[in-house]
Amino acid sequence: MTLSIGSVAPDFTAETTTGPVHFHDWIGDQWAILFSHPKAFTPVCTTELGYMAGLKDEFAKRNTKIIGLSVDANEDNRNWLPDIEEVSGNKVDYPVIGDSDLSVAKKYNMLPADAGETAAGRTAANNATVRTVYIVGPDKKIRAMLLYPMSSGRNFDEVLRLLDSVQLTENKGVATPVNWKPGEDVIIPPSVSDEDAKAKYPNGWETVKPYLRRIPQPAD
Repeated sequence: MTLSIGSVAPDFTAETTTGPVHFHDWIGDQWAILFSHPKAFTPVCTTELGYMAGLKDEFAKRNTKIIGLSVDANEDNRNWLPDIEEVSGNKVDYPVIGDSDLSVAKKYNMLPADAGETAAGRTAANNATVRTVYIVGPDKKIRAMLLYPMSSGRNFDEVLRLLDSVQLTENKGVATPVNWKPGEDVIIPPSVSDEDAKAKYPNGWETVKPYLRRIPQPAD
């Protein structure tokens, strides 16, 4: 099954560095960030997992859990964690999935069905496509996907910004413009007529173009 925004995030049960996880049950009524890695003990990924550990409280403020995935045995991932903490100064206490049979990577279309059934003997280059970030909503549907090459470290500040945008636009029925940051002006979607907008936004709006109407970010 090809995954896209709006698809149900495939459910799975897997061993992680913090114990077994049944993904949909683990999400519960919260949001989730699933971010994947080709292999343990790889340099770019070492910096990424450590940085995400430093952002854990920020994601928690947004009712969001984080979970990593590495195409390796669970023991390899556990042995990797001290290196990550030493490099970043942040302890990884969120779960990291040990995808030793490649099943999760396949369910998420990051490896082809004929990739085999074991991580043993595979190199990071074999798993280079396992480099996706998924934002999953409480309804277990994918809200966003970001794909990166293996050699380029991900910008997890951008993932946090994107999460803010997705949550705001869903809760308030608005859209966010280019380079938007929390607290900045937002856009009234074209699907909202001027008549409906007058009722919803009695203080009015700035009309840049008939199809581009700006308002201050709605308060909670």
